[in-house]
Amino acid sequence: MAAKILIVDDERDTLLLLAKTLQFAGYEVATAENGRKALTLVSEFNPDVILLDMMMVDLTGLEVLTRLRKQEVNPPPVIILSAAGRAAEIEEGLQAGAFKYLVKPTPRDKLLETIKLALDNRNRTRRK
Repeated sequence: MAAKILIVDDERDTLLLLAKTLQFAGYEVATAENGRKALTLVSEFNPDVILLDMMMVDLTGLEVLTRLRKQEVNPPPVIILSAAGRAAEIEEGLQAGAFKYLVKPTPRDKLLETIKLALDNRNRTRRK
């Protein structure tokens, strides 16, 4: 069974590109164009990993991450994928509980490697 990835980004082109890339890599993908939809999809889709943009209109990525950690008993790892790449922003995302913080544009190989690390980490955590 393919791992499930939820992609959250308010830019349609980014959503489509990431979805195609991850589907081609063998993942099952769901997309959300805003933070509110993402929080709803987490319980419906039950993703193994979430790719989360930081700068969105309705809820920021940090707000989504904070709510997710309150809403879910064992939330999936969140990989922040954002154009916001200053050191303070990266630190803030990691402090909020992100597994990794990647700055756009991220090479395909780096993205897939980071997803694999997140999945491996989640599987180790589940076995404990």
